[in-house]
Amino acid sequence: MRDTLRRTLALGVGVVAVLAAFAGQAIAAPPSPDGGTPTPMVVGGTQAAKGEFPWMVRLSMGCGGAMLTEQLVLTAAHCVSRTGNNTSITATYGVVDLQDSTRITRASTYVHRSPTYDTATGGDWAIVKLASPITGAALLPIATTAAHNTGVFSVAGWGATREGGGQSRYLLKANVDYIDDTTCKNSDPYYADLIPAAELCAGKLAGGVDTCQGDSGGPMFRRDDNGAWVQVGIVSHGNGCARPENPGVYTEVSTFAAAIKQAAADLGGTPQPPGKVFENLNNVTIPDAGAAVYSNVTVTGIAGNAPSTLKVGVDIKHTYSGDLVIDLVAPDGSTYRLKNSSGSSTPNVVTTYTVNASSEVANGTWRLKVQDVYSQDTGYVDAWRLTF
Repeated sequence: MRDTLRRTLALGVGVVAVLAAFAGQAIAAPPSPDGGTPTPMVVGGTQAAKGEFPWMVRLSMGCGGAMLTEQLVLTAAHCVSRTGNNTSITATYGVVDLQDSTRITRASTYVHRSPTYDTATGGDWAIVKLASPITGAALLPIATTAAHNTGVFSVAGWGATREGGGQSRYLLKANVDYIDDTTCKNSDPYYADLIPAAELCAGKLAGGVDTCQGDSGGPMFRRDDNGAWVQVGIVSHGNGCARPENPGVYTEVSTFAAAIKQAAADLGGTPQPPGKVFENLNNVTIPDAGAAVYSNVTVTGIAGNAPSTLKVGVDIKHTYSGDLVIDLVAPDGSTYRLKNSSGSSTPNVVTTYTVNASSEVANGTWRLKVQDVYSQDTGYVDAWRLTF
């Protein structure tokens, strides 16, 4: 994100020479002092689990973005130089670790840059069109009203852990608080030119948590009234990284929703509306090497059958993920295998599965079935959800 340095970096990488330096490269994170997990790179953040924010995209000029459609990435205007043909950007999707061999990459073909960017109207947003769709990609719907432009937001990115630091190989996440326009404008002379109708402020007034260089263009998001993620902001700028009394500034997505949707339609894609979410947040203990346990979700108000791309979001805390067998059980008792047991020693299963449930009636009680098939390790179902 942010500050004059960040803007200069992002604009500079629009230059061919710098794009070439970044294109296709995963930038290594510094090792931790004990040689274990790499140091997090969002200031005050923690490492995201694979699949936790599946619509996140890393762009090769050193910016972030989110999947708007299967072929369009929403990012910041200051990350690109102009509207027009552009084949120099590489988008990386589907991973937390940029060096993960399962990563999906696409080259760009075209960029649409907000025509009101750098005017009194504001509008730090842009759309990158990919050479071909990422079929089945998870999408992040955009906010179309200001109803969710308050509260606690989430941010994620591969940016720096400190002001002026290097960029990250791993996706980091953090929560930031809404900061009203008056408080933001009065926090530091830097914010005197804030555009209230076009920008949102968020962060921690005490400092310590923020987006930073390299997070530009990434989404700021929260749950809507149906429990689904919705994008309310785009990492834009700010005065340094995580300084006290210096919040981050984000593009107010709802202000530009109509323009973003029109640009997407012109480029050949219509943003997906928010899905209807049904979830169970009650913990269910998983016995060690014991019988299967179930967690229920009752679906109502959905006409006809479930979709062919039913999203099953799973958050299971367990000390040895390979012990677990996970199934989705439809209302009629049909079972869909989500995960087999394996030799994986990594903890927890936090991911989103896609199930072709088009033969199933949507309404009724769906069950998540989880069984620990090996001894010694334990855990519990923390939460799970269905998105229609």
